[in-house]
Parts: sequence; structure tokens; C-alpha cells
Amino acid sequence: MAEPAKKVAQQTEDRLEDLADTVREKFDKVTEGSFRDRIIEGRFAEQSEDDRRRAEAERKQD
Repeated sequence: MAEPAKKVAQQTEDRLEDLADTVREKFDKVTEGSFRDRIIEGRFAEQSEDDRRRAEAERKQD
């Protein structure tokens, strides 16, 4: 491959790597605080005892 073509290919590769890093960072920011994380943190732990019994009864019916 000629030198100019190698230089262009390297520049393109560098730009794509930078773009991939940017996309990863933005994806992490968007998914931060996702529904799953809120459940793990216990934001839904304040469920009443009646709600727990009802959910348990529904699971037993299945």
C-alpha cells in the first residue's frame, strides 16, 4: 500500500476509535440509572405487605 493510503487508513482508524469511545460514554450516560439499577438499589422496596402477599398468591397460582 502506498504511504498516502496508509496515512489515510490510519487517520480513519483513529477517528473510528474516537467515535467508538464517544458512543460508549454516551451509552453509559443514557443507561445510568436504568430501571434495573433502581430495583437493585431498592427504590421499590417500600412495597406494602398487602402487595407482597398479593404478588406471592399470584405466583402460586401460576
